[in-house]
Amino acid sequence: MFFDKVKNKQSGILLYGITPPKAQNTSEKTLEISQKRIANVQSLPIDGMVIYDLQDESNRNSQERPFPFLPTIDAYNYTTSYLHELAIPKIIYRSVGKLSGGELSTWIQDIQQQPCAIVFVGAPSRDQVTQLRLSEAYDIWNTHNQNALLGGVTISERHQSGRNEHLKIVQKMEAGCSFFISQCVYNVEYTKNVLSDLYFYCQSHQRPLPTIIFTLTTCGSLKTIDFMEWLGIHMPIWLKNELANCQDILQRSVELSLHIANELVAFCKYKGIPFGFNIESVSIRKDEIEASLYLVKEVDKILTTSGARISTNSLVTDTRA
Repeated sequence: MFFDKVKNKQSGILLYGITPPKAQNTSEKTLEISQKRIANVQSLPIDGMVIYDLQDESNRNSQERPFPFLPTIDAYNYTTSYLHELAIPKIIYRSVGKLSGGELSTWIQDIQQQPCAIVFVGAPSRDQVTQLRLSEAYDIWNTHNQNALLGGVTISERHQSGRNEHLKIVQKMEAGCSFFISQCVYNVEYTKNVLSDLYFYCQSHQRPLPTIIFTLTTCGSLKTIDFMEWLGIHMPIWLKNELANCQDILQRSVELSLHIANELVAFCKYKGIPFGFNIESVSIRKDEIEASLYLVKEVDKILTTSGARISTNSLVTDTRA
């Protein structure tokens, strides 16, 4: 499962990411949504589920948000209240800027007995007023955490300007992070640039490589493309042209995501970088969600064929034998 694979630096991790329902929903509506998600996820060959903690990123981007921001249920409260039926590890995002030091300390102590890992997320921009900086959150974590796994976020787009994303990863490793989940990958060259710099830095400084989990996202419309770009996800011109001019954007996005997965598997295996994938849908449209579920199963096949992951079918066969 997820915890052992991260601790043992075992590749082939497969996760599925979701966003909590809108805070404005009734409890009945939230329960209905949750039951559908549980039914979908129970059939997936995954090692864990990612639950995001959304922030309003309007101050990071002056352009109009393609989809309006609506507050969601707290990621941790949603996990413990609605997803407890799922007997799989949960990887919970926590936006630390909205918490005080005391609030974060109490929360860290509360989660110790929960089967979950945590990913701290800082403010979306330097202009946003926060109570707590990411570096301060890491200090509090190391003071109060006893046994939970801590992860970080990595964004390859940031590497293009400062070429220091690999150093940010190293700093977060020093702060206690043992795995990293990327922003959605549609520019594989950007991602390989970060991996290459991280690999050679760790090699020259005799540091262990962390587990990198690449996020793949389905895209089913031109508006979803606009939203992904608004979020800061970079699409190469050729790839955006492919999506914008094809008859079935959703199907083409799945095909391109699988090409990206294959390329990253080959690169990470060659370099000996522990890796995995996190599949999500940034849209709540039914067809895009269904495509993301299909993508999970196809990526599982890629990982199994590559030897990075033991087939779940094989496990079942071995047990019966």
